[in-house]
Amino acid sequence: MNILILGSGGREHSLAWAIKQNPKCDRLIVAPGNAGIAMLAECAAIDIMDGAEVVAFCEENAVDFVIVGPEAPLAAGVADATRAAGLLTFGPSAAAARLEASKAFTKEICDACAAPTAGYARFTDAQAARAYVQHHGAPLVIKADGLAAGKGVIMGMTLDEALEGINEIFGGAFGAAGAEVVIEEFMEGEEASLFILSDGVNTLPIGTAQDHKRVGDGDTGPNTGGMGAYSPAPILSDAVLEQAMAEIVRPTVAEMARRGTPFEGVLYAGLMIKDGHARLVEYNARFGDPECQVLMMRLGAQALDLLLACAKGELANAQVNWADDHALTVVMAANGYPGTPEKGSVITGLEALPEDSFNMVFHAGTATHDGQIIATGGRVLNITARGDSLKAAQARAYATVDAIDWPGGFCRRDIGWRAL
Repeated sequence: MNILILGSGGREHSLAWAIKQNPKCDRLIVAPGNAGIAMLAECAAIDIMDGAEVVAFCEENAVDFVIVGPEAPLAAGVADATRAAGLLTFGPSAAAARLEASKAFTKEICDACAAPTAGYARFTDAQAARAYVQHHGAPLVIKADGLAAGKGVIMGMTLDEALEGINEIFGGAFGAAGAEVVIEEFMEGEEASLFILSDGVNTLPIGTAQDHKRVGDGDTGPNTGGMGAYSPAPILSDAVLEQAMAEIVRPTVAEMARRGTPFEGVLYAGLMIKDGHARLVEYNARFGDPECQVLMMRLGAQALDLLLACAKGELANAQVNWADDHALTVVMAANGYPGTPEKGSVITGLEALPEDSFNMVFHAGTATHDGQIIATGGRVLNITARGDSLKAAQARAYATVDAIDWPGGFCRRDIGWRAL
């Protein structure tokens, strides 16, 4: 079959890498792709935010299956456009993607289905928000309501930090995403990610992971889109996973269906776990980045079969076959990230690296210029490895990091520390 993946990051590179291994895949196109993706698939320069343009491209290229990678085209209704054109599609409708596109909407859903989550209040007025913070005190979590590329969350550990967070968001730091602010109770515990496929009725957990959001070693510095991840997440035991499915995920999916907006795609539940009990931090309506990279490394070719079963409404008959192993990914970012990353620096040494089911470098923000790989974004490379243990996967990943010559980039040196 002919498959189109929309996106240009490390998430999409890892999806392409896994899908390419499946014999059902005849032709693989990624739009717009990046320098690494271009080594294994065709790249197409189309506007992935324009549903009509995506549909026209699919018709011209006899595409059988569309996979929407990032959150922005989902929120813009691109999956609605491809489904309306009769194309088999993986990714939720714009209405269902509100679970990520609006944190306030997610809280409404949690209230409606009694899913355990943090207490909260929502504000469109900065003065009212500041009064709430003054009354309740710190610590609190201050969130921009809309999509902010994983960066619209400010930890108000002190009263001053919480008030500054309100000023920052209402001051336009995250654009239109900050027109409304959600202020949440600070939840103690350990955070982990659970990934679930949903065909609108049935749900299937397909993996767990933990990522490192802060830019510096020891989880210090500002939040980022993610500086590394590993899978599985030890904190998500079978018992905790089942509690999360029974009390959070399945009630959410049922409530979305009850409202006439069934969720069809991957539901990424960020969970806070304390004393063996999970509460919802937030939902994302797509695979995490960089969590997708470690999941795809462990899933391999079966990823395509699972995504197809989801898109066809056949999840009731699907199952995941896990190898008893671990995967870890280290993000190499451009100097200056998460502020203003330095773009255009040359990366060398990549061509000599192994690329197999135990070692992969997934490109996130790269392009080819004069025959060289250059950095074009903040998070640039995802050095990903598998091993019989997390320690082995970590050692393999950092050995690859050390073989890359890129003075213009940096990474954390402690990915996986919590589990290890």
